[in-house]
Amino acid sequence: MPERYDVITMGRIGVDLYPLQTGLPLARVETFGKFLGGSPSNVAVAAARLGRRTALVTRTGRDAFGEYLHHQLREFGVDDRWVTPVDAYPTPVTFCEIFPPDDFPLYFYRQPKAPDLEIHTSELDLEAIRSARVFWMTGTGLCAEPSRTATLAALRARDRSGITVFDLDWRPMFWNTTEEPASGSTPTARYREALALATVAVGNLDECEIATGEREPHAAARALIGAGIELAVVKQGPEGVLAVHRDGAVAEVPPLPVDVVNGLGAGDAFGGALCHGLLAGWETGRIMRYANAAGAIVASRLACSSAMPFPYEVEAALTEGAVTSRHTGATP
Repeated sequence: MPERYDVITMGRIGVDLYPLQTGLPLARVETFGKFLGGSPSNVAVAAARLGRRTALVTRTGRDAFGEYLHHQLREFGVDDRWVTPVDAYPTPVTFCEIFPPDDFPLYFYRQPKAPDLEIHTSELDLEAIRSARVFWMTGTGLCAEPSRTATLAALRARDRSGITVFDLDWRPMFWNTTEEPASGSTPTARYREALALATVAVGNLDECEIATGEREPHAAARALIGAGIELAVVKQGPEGVLAVHRDGAVAEVPPLPVDVVNGLGAGDAFGGALCHGLLAGWETGRIMRYANAAGAIVASRLACSSAMPFPYEVEAALTEGAVTSRHTGATP
C-alpha cells in the first residue's frame, strides 16, 4: 500500500505577481516578481518546508502559467499528481499592492472562471484523501460548482477521521450571492454544512462571522465548536490568536513582534505550521506559538510560497522572541 500523506490540501492555485517596489500603487510599479500562489497551495508548501509529506488537489489552465505552477510545486516538494489541466479557462493571476505594515490590496483575475473551481468528484482519489493524516480545504472551494460538490464529497469520505481542517477563507468576490438566497443556500449555510464534517476550523474575525454570525472571538470559537468542530482557531491580527478545544483547553497567544514587509502569506505559513504541530501531537498553546512564529517570519518577507520558513528559522524566532531579520526569501 502506498505511503499515506501527512497533508493533502484542496482548492485555490494561481500565479502571484507581486511588486518588487513597495509603497507604490500598481499604476506606478515597474517590476514584478512571479510566485506560486493560492492559499491551500501555499499551506501545502509551508507544511512541506517543515518536513511533511504533502500533496495538492487543484486544477490549472493548460498554459504556460500552469506549467510554471507544476514546476514550482515540485521544487517545493509538493506532490502535484492531482493538479490537472482545464482546457476552457486560463490559469489565474493575482496582483497585490504593498503598503506596509497593514495595507495589502489584492486584485484577482479569475474570469470567466478559475480552473480550480472545476474540480469534479469523479476525479478525486478518495482513498488517498481518506487516509491522509491531515486534509485541508477552504471556503473558496464551496463558492461554485463542481468544486462545491467535490469538496463536500472529500469531507464526507474523511468521515471526520484524522485531522480535517476547514480554512474559512472568506472571499466575497468569488461568490455569486444574487442566486444563493433564492435557493435558500447562502454562503453561511454552505459553511455550516462543511463545519459539520470537519474537526478543526481556522479563520479571522470576518470569516468567523460569516460562518457563525459571531464576531467576538470567544463567542465565535464556542459557535464553531457548537457546529461540530473539535478545535476552533480564531486569528485576531495584532491581538494574536485564540484557540479553543472542545475538551475545554484554551490558548490565547500574542503575536510575535515583526517589521512587516508583506502580510499576505502569513496566514498560509500559520496554516502549514498548524498542520505540523497537530501532527506532532503538541499541546494547543505550543502549536499556536509555533504557528504564530511561522506567520510572522513570512510577514517579514516579500513573497508567500518561496518565503515559507524552515524549522530552524521558526525555532530561532521563538528563541529570540521576535523576527529580527527582513529577508526577501527563505533559503535552506
